[in-house]
Amino acid sequence: MFKKLVKQLREDKVVNSDNRVTSPIESLKNQAKINFLKNLSKHALNMYERKTDINNFTRLVLSDPENTSHNQIVDELFAGKNPLSDEALFDLSENKRFLDDLGL
Repeated sequence: MFKKLVKQLREDKVVNSDNRVTSPIESLKNQAKINFLKNLSKHALNMYERKTDINNFTRLVLSDPENTSHNQIVDELFAGKNPLSDEALFDLSENKRFLDDLGL
């Protein structure tokens, strides 16, 4: 999809550079039409990517609904630890990977 969009934009540049337009009004109409189609293509691409992401996420989530291993993992993580204790919060505030993920 990206390759097609890039190819289309390159072709538009070549076509626009080769055309000798005699009327400025015609030029403005063509430019407005090209801009509209480019924005429409980008919007369609964004909608397609969003739909694909939703479909992939849905397929992943619904792949095995009987699998409850995530509950066991969470129970093991919190067994014997209070996630809101001062020590746990201090460890989290010094976690370099966590701070990098936050962009700090």
